[in-house]
Amino acid sequence: MSRAPTYSSLTSPSNTTRRPRDSLELASLASTTPTSSHASRSSSPSGISSSRKISLSGEDPLSPSNPAGRTPQRPSNHSRSFSVTSAFDFASNLFPLSTTAAGYSSIGAARNNGLDLVDGGNLEKHKSITYLNGLSLIVGLIIGSGIFSSPAQITTNAGSPGASLVVWLVAGILAWTGAASYAELGGAIPLNGGAQVYLSKIFGDLFGFLFTWSSVFVLKPGSAAIIAIIFGEYIVRAFSPNSTSTDLLPNTTVSIIWINKGISIVALTLVTLLNCISTKLATRTGDAFMFFKFFALLSIAITGLIVAVTNTTLTSFTPNQDWKTTSWFAGTNTNASNWAVALYAGLWAFDGWDNTNFVLGEFRNPGRDLPRVIHTAMPLVILSYLLATLSYTLVLPDKIIASSVTIAVTFGARVFGPIGSLVLALMVSGSCFGALNATAFTSGRLVYAAGKEGYLPAVFGTVGMPGSDPKPLRLRSNSNISSDSSFGSRFLAKMMVDDLLFTPITAMVFNSLLTALYILTGSFQTLITFYGVAGYSFYFLTVLGLIVLRIKEPHLERPYRTWISTPIIFCCVSLFLLSRAVFARPFQTIAVLVFVGAGVPVWWVWVRGKDGRGGEGREWRFWRRWGRR
Repeated sequence: MSRAPTYSSLTSPSNTTRRPRDSLELASLASTTPTSSHASRSSSPSGISSSRKISLSGEDPLSPSNPAGRTPQRPSNHSRSFSVTSAFDFASNLFPLSTTAAGYSSIGAARNNGLDLVDGGNLEKHKSITYLNGLSLIVGLIIGSGIFSSPAQITTNAGSPGASLVVWLVAGILAWTGAASYAELGGAIPLNGGAQVYLSKIFGDLFGFLFTWSSVFVLKPGSAAIIAIIFGEYIVRAFSPNSTSTDLLPNTTVSIIWINKGISIVALTLVTLLNCISTKLATRTGDAFMFFKFFALLSIAITGLIVAVTNTTLTSFTPNQDWKTTSWFAGTNTNASNWAVALYAGLWAFDGWDNTNFVLGEFRNPGRDLPRVIHTAMPLVILSYLLATLSYTLVLPDKIIASSVTIAVTFGARVFGPIGSLVLALMVSGSCFGALNATAFTSGRLVYAAGKEGYLPAVFGTVGMPGSDPKPLRLRSNSNISSDSSFGSRFLAKMMVDDLLFTPITAMVFNSLLTALYILTGSFQTLITFYGVAGYSFYFLTVLGLIVLRIKEPHLERPYRTWISTPIIFCCVSLFLLSRAVFARPFQTIAVLVFVGAGVPVWWVWVRGKDGRGGEGREWRFWRRWGRR
């Protein structure tokens, strides 16, 4: 029985061996729908399914403008072809991207740094994110204000210093299982969008849309608003240490809280501007703040050890002595409910490990770098948290740790006096600014991917200024930058030599406006409940999808494979957190489910109705093996 030619049989002029897929190819192959004759049929009226819009919206790789489309050696067979090693459907007119112009990089291989692109209006074609950039994205969002501000909930519920350290360690390892699971998914599906793409491709468009619905409109802007508000509070505290949010400005009726909100809006505007100007500018800013955060935590750890050894401070404060005379586990709480609360707080402090997956399509070496990023960032963050907590314990009495909501500032004030309070407050503010930059970067990419996919209006899936040519703008070429050039010229050339304004500006601005709205009006307690229910529901489904993919698609290329026990453990953790939220706040949980469920009719009208996705079996699945016999 004859079958369509395989992908491996389609040869390029220079190479007869099958090359690994890159993110562009995966995007172009990701979605077709079946017919009884195994012919190709798109799920959208335009002939291009929503998944393919990720990289092919308005860009035909075989158009006359593409030099590869004019290659005389291009196969003329327009029938569907199939991969021998995976169940990805190959659209008609497709041929190996190894023959296309500019030589798109394959998974695990370095990209061509040139800008000889077929069409510049696609972020996935302009791969610029490095291993260090990915590391700063994860570290930047995980290390925000939590470890500097209030480990009180963990200390109070654990009951002893030793138990609190155990909780921090266990929470970090459990978060690591989720991150490792996402590393495998990202290697198999190296596209922008994170869980949005994984859920769409594994369970169907509805699940991907519901994730987008929840994340774009609540989770991402809401969490960014919390970070921005904390940034504003610490800036105010640095220069007015005795003020509270309920105080009034002198000789006015204006509350200090509005000063906090104003500073938060300014910080949000600044990070949005940075991310709109240049990808390199944003990522290298993130790199700088990552090192700053590690420096801040290391400074606290070293200071705590010095104070513990010398038993002296620059103030009249006497360091804690209990750790010398009392067992570190004395008073440990034996109530399982308290341990659950402590673990929940710890997992919240480690959240952000999925950050890099939102921008994976822009990685130079996604298959190689994503696992490296995950397995570098998580142990570094866990170690930093443990050292900082240990330092607090060596210096401050348990009562202060359990009651303080600004533990780092209190630490600085007790050891160094007012100057220590000022320096630590500014350090926490800097950490929050770095986290705000990281979440703005990845949130903009999520909105961009949703616009490309058709979940949001197409304008959000565009690159550059609206109505402008979406190609990278060069400030100047590297060859024109000499050692005699001014420092400013060399700095600008290094930071954004080839991607000025080549960013999803519309998506960034949209996310910024939503975040500003939450800053002005948001209820953060409600948001935390929403995150606990909706956030971990989608975490659970996404990691469960990894298990499903292992079973249904065993031959899918995976540059990285985690132990099968890893996603199973994380799924159990997610169910535990969900059950706690349901029992602790049942009415708010119902409200969250109602909001998520409200996305179903929106999807039905906006996505399914617009793309004509009717009929049985129209939704694409990874494990559909068309053409296999």
